[in-house]
Amino acid sequence: MKTLDTAARYTIVGLICAVVHTAIVAAAGHRHLHYMFGCLLSYCVVVVLGFALHTAFTFRSPPTNAAFRRYAMSMAANYPLTLVLLFVMCDLVGLPTISAAPIATGLLFIWNFVATRWAVASRAQFSGGIYKGHT
Repeated sequence: MKTLDTAARYTIVGLICAVVHTAIVAAAGHRHLHYMFGCLLSYCVVVVLGFALHTAFTFRSPPTNAAFRRYAMSMAANYPLTLVLLFVMCDLVGLPTISAAPIATGLLFIWNFVATRWAVASRAQFSGGIYKGHT
């Protein structure tokens, strides 16, 4: 049951981060800024917001510097992946950024869950895949 609870909390935080990301990228596109700039700005905002929410709510683990570095590094992998997806959808297919950004975010959902769990939840809190932090 813990895994389902964690997945539900992750989904809530993920949706919040996805909305913030999409709003930033779409606003950058609306101002005729390239989606690369929008993604970079989004990363700076969403990595701090996501880490705070995932440590406090999703995994209920202490927000350590090491966990933040792991989280920031794993979320940084989203930048090139998102750029490739946006390039294909915007530049090759011709979708507007406001449509392509949420599609790219949705496609990266599973990667983000696995990377966030690795980054935020320390090894000491897991044993056999079962969270030991709270009962």
